[in-house]
Amino acid sequence: MPITEILQKNADFYPNDVSLIEINPQMENQSRMTWREYSLIESNPNEAYRKEITWSEFNKRANRFANFLLTRGIKKGDKVAILLMNCIEWLPVYFGILKTGALAVPLNYRYAADEIKYCLELADADAIIFGPEFTGRVEQICHKVKRTKLWLYSGEDCPTFAESYDSLVSYCSSKSPQIKLTDDDDAAIYFSSGTTGFPKAIIHKHQSLVHAAMTEQDHHSQTKDDVFLCIPPLYHTGAKMHWFGSFLVGGKAVILKGIKPEWILKAVSEEKCSIVWLLVPWAQDILDAIERGDLKLEDYEISQWRLMHIGAQPVPPSLIKRWKQVFPNHQYDTNYGLSESIGPGCVHLGVENEHKVGAIGKAGFGWQTKIVDENGEEVGRGDVGELAVKGPGVMTAYYKDEDATNEVLKDGWLHTGDMATEDEDGFIFLVDRKKDVIISGGENLYPVQIEDYLRKYDKISDVAVIGLPDPRLGEIAAAIIQIKDGMSATEEEINDFCLDLPRYKRPRKIIFADVPRNPTGKIEKPKLRQIYCGDSVVAQQNEIK
Repeated sequence: MPITEILQKNADFYPNDVSLIEINPQMENQSRMTWREYSLIESNPNEAYRKEITWSEFNKRANRFANFLLTRGIKKGDKVAILLMNCIEWLPVYFGILKTGALAVPLNYRYAADEIKYCLELADADAIIFGPEFTGRVEQICHKVKRTKLWLYSGEDCPTFAESYDSLVSYCSSKSPQIKLTDDDDAAIYFSSGTTGFPKAIIHKHQSLVHAAMTEQDHHSQTKDDVFLCIPPLYHTGAKMHWFGSFLVGGKAVILKGIKPEWILKAVSEEKCSIVWLLVPWAQDILDAIERGDLKLEDYEISQWRLMHIGAQPVPPSLIKRWKQVFPNHQYDTNYGLSESIGPGCVHLGVENEHKVGAIGKAGFGWQTKIVDENGEEVGRGDVGELAVKGPGVMTAYYKDEDATNEVLKDGWLHTGDMATEDEDGFIFLVDRKKDVIISGGENLYPVQIEDYLRKYDKISDVAVIGLPDPRLGEIAAAIIQIKDGMSATEEEINDFCLDLPRYKRPRKIIFADVPRNPTGKIEKPKLRQIYCGDSVVAQQNEIK
């Protein structure tokens, strides 16, 4: 079954039920609009605090865009890029592309102009739809990209080099274009997060997308009555594939345009959200705001909030311990995945396994796992090796990169590049990225283990550990430490705190600085290495306030 059939089913079964809500907290004093008011509005639709559309309108909008693309010669197998901030139109655009048989190509909204050009060319994009936030970047490259012929702009004041999506699509038929699709048809190209270099283009079939929906719903038991709060960027597999679990059962989703703790709790309270997927920094920010007294839980209606889950990065056990103290009735789950495995779910902890917090879990619904050595042989329990996964959500290939594909896909197994170990109960623990392992004096140091330890210190907001060149040991572990707002710390007290670590695991260098993360919450270690691994390390502060 292609993923588009789920949208049609929801429109048939629940035509007048709300499907999507957009909350823009920065426009709190502005209007709230129903789908009918939103569809008829002639002024700037971005000025509303709250918008909503039904399943019927969602499907019609997708059909209109599909029919428009078909009139412009977009056909099955073509590629259409999406460069939009999270908004209520994002998902209808995505499904409109899929309904033509073309591949949707979501782009990271942080890409610079040259990265946009690189990805459009790598994916052989025939068209792109972009928002006003990207006009300057797109204008720099639109005349340089030879294949991309259709440049669509969503918003007011359409630039001269593009055509207005809003004006053109609204006149198209809202009936299904009836393009025949199968499970085996290519559906989307996602780009790797680029934390290890320039992004690769990852091809997924409709089968992968549908399996992601089934996996998510199996893991978290979404029902029609659940309300999913979507905060992470929709261009990434994580946010969308978690939403797919609600999508599968016709559940409502709230797209929140902001990450402030008070905005998150307000959205949960006002929209009666029951499922929230967070990144580690956002969960920390919520807890810190509550502990400071900036937020008071009694001011919000959160009794319906049943599940908090986290993915996209290793989760410090200390964070979940704090969370459960503040929210004792929440179910908790962590999800592991890669864009190459259609996002989260190939491994997950399971809400019934909170006693194993710290593990990423076991193989998810329909998935297999193994941990292997450099020769591809399975290692013994307790030994460190590379995690490999296999299942219906594994990518088809890296587009136009056979060598890179063969490097990670072997006999149907996706070699993740993540080092892991399995305990006596079969639970998998991440140790670190294969490329992030630090070899110091012949010893393998796994930065995640050191980071987890340092996060227990109550003054530390965030931390990243990288290897720095050392003439004697080859590499040493350096800890880049971000201190909580309003607090101060010294190198001496951090070193004292680390005395309980084995000597070889203790950071040899302490650097007080901000820890950069990408939009999906992953630490940007290549950026840190670029900053600190040159001929000389940036002079560190002995004290930060």
